[in-house]
Amino acid sequence: MQNGFITVASAVPLIKVSNCNYNIQQIESLIAQAEGKGVEIISFPELCITGCTCNDLLTQSLLMEKVEESILKLLDFTRQLDIISIVGMPLLSGNTLINCAAVIQKGDILGIVPKCFLSNSREHNEKRWFKSAKHLPSHTIRFAGKTIQIDNTPKLFRTYTDVLFGVELSEDVLSPNSPGTDLLLSGADIIFNLSGINATLGRYSFIKRQIQALCRQTSGAYVYTSAGFGESTQDVVFSGDTYICENGDTIGEGDRFTDTPQLVISQVDVMRLRCERRRNNIITDSTPLESAAIINAHSIELRDFELRRTIDPHPFIPNETEMRDSCNEIFSIQTSALAKRITHISAKRVIIGISGGLDSTLALLVCAKTFDKLKMPRKDIIGVTMPGFGTTDRTYTNALDLMSNLGITTYEISIKNAVMQHFSDIGHDADIHDVTYENSQARERTQILMDMGNKLGALVIGTGDLSELVLGWATYNGDHMSMYGVNAGVPKTLIQYLVRYVAQYEMDENTGKILCDIIDTPISPELIPANSDGEITQKTEDLVGPYELHDFFIYHMLTHGYRPSRIYMLACNAFRKTYDNEEILKWLKIFLRRFFSQQFKRSCLPDGPKVLPVGLSPRGDLMMPSDTDATIWLEECDMLQAHNI
Repeated sequence: MQNGFITVASAVPLIKVSNCNYNIQQIESLIAQAEGKGVEIISFPELCITGCTCNDLLTQSLLMEKVEESILKLLDFTRQLDIISIVGMPLLSGNTLINCAAVIQKGDILGIVPKCFLSNSREHNEKRWFKSAKHLPSHTIRFAGKTIQIDNTPKLFRTYTDVLFGVELSEDVLSPNSPGTDLLLSGADIIFNLSGINATLGRYSFIKRQIQALCRQTSGAYVYTSAGFGESTQDVVFSGDTYICENGDTIGEGDRFTDTPQLVISQVDVMRLRCERRRNNIITDSTPLESAAIINAHSIELRDFELRRTIDPHPFIPNETEMRDSCNEIFSIQTSALAKRITHISAKRVIIGISGGLDSTLALLVCAKTFDKLKMPRKDIIGVTMPGFGTTDRTYTNALDLMSNLGITTYEISIKNAVMQHFSDIGHDADIHDVTYENSQARERTQILMDMGNKLGALVIGTGDLSELVLGWATYNGDHMSMYGVNAGVPKTLIQYLVRYVAQYEMDENTGKILCDIIDTPISPELIPANSDGEITQKTEDLVGPYELHDFFIYHMLTHGYRPSRIYMLACNAFRKTYDNEEILKWLKIFLRRFFSQQFKRSCLPDGPKVLPVGLSPRGDLMMPSDTDATIWLEECDMLQAHNI
């Protein structure tokens, strides 16, 4: 493991049933390929030395001798290799035959893992030949020139780079109390399964779902390798399944039913898994009382690290196949939350400031959906547009047109005169466009909404989003404040997709065009006057940085607890075609400064629904002191800059 990642492989060799010499050559070839590609651990199918369809041939002494010879060859082949290889084989211990996995590195057998759950139904008859690990007495044997400990003690293997992994075989994964589950709860980062399960309709999909559920429940990783081409097809067929899962996500999968060798390589993010576990007390409380035995692997020479995984630059955005369902669910969360608040306080109306920007547009759409859900008239949604010194014709027109098309009650109240009076009262020069100039406008707008809310008996709906709250990009007691913040759990990058979804699927053509133009409008608070062409001059992303970068930082810092150096490394990979490394580091430092300095705004957030796994509520999701010292995070950024990383 380097930089939190370990490179693993699932390998399916071509085999010939009972031809151990041929089989070991195929296994060695795949090991050599994997070693050359920087793989640290590689696993093979169940009984791959002999083939898992040998059946009664397993009782032949000649075949057992060939198994031992093959392992001797493999030990010699791996003597100078760092890679850890996990191979399936039958092992004769006295008069007992064991279906097991041998964990091999540098010419040594690190350990033997016997199979626990033997399948003995329908086409399977394992108990005819093998004995379960559950019934094995502890003893030692001599095998391949080594003294091997054979027992049913759960085993964890620790790599030189401190990754813990466990091994289980085939149907073990299908047991309600599988060895892999116990090993993951005992600290294993990864489970390797050596399988010989044959293909039937729907079986592989079922196994995948089992693996995904296990990884999701335990924040673990799983490498599944099943027997393939070359096994006997006398009665059954083997599809050569290769599958790598991390925390419930597929990160590697090979072709099935192929007549060529398979080598599927992926990098497991061990740091992510460990961070997930630290945050989940259900996992830590479920840890078995008895610890597994830990076997240390041999030391290795570390290579230069190369990140092989593709890092998603937009982790908050659902993929295309899930987009419609995800947008529906997000809107359902927001509308259900607002509906509950409205019914709880018996509100008859809501009031919302409409700027013609993304955030207020999404909040207005949520209000419209909620009123439809409650069968309340949209006329009781009060939209107020409040043009100021920086309002452009584009946003002003979009705000009015959108409110008209949605059929809500519309007010237009200019804030210019009130703000100029306020400047006069406090002695501020209106030609000085500083923070006082900007925040006075934001607070005036909030005062209008609050006072009109009181007058009309309306609930003031907040429009600020999660990204703005992380950065503190809101005027304290201005747009920072509301009676209920429907967007508080939605990051900026996701808002664009939500609005586009409504434009595409739920609106008439004219309203859809308005929404699309709002999406294309530069993000701005419009508190500074427009240029001579009437265009926006105060662009938020020019000031605090691109929201796609900040949302990336937010996801990895708040979801996983990653340190700046790791976030930077991942961002450089994810955005290598968009931003140079220097620019990414610049915005990362700004993100960290603002995140830590602006907690005081988040400490008094209005109520609002959590939508994603990431949340900012000081009442549960982000319990952080407002005076936290950010020095260690910023110093690490300075270190990155000093070393030109």
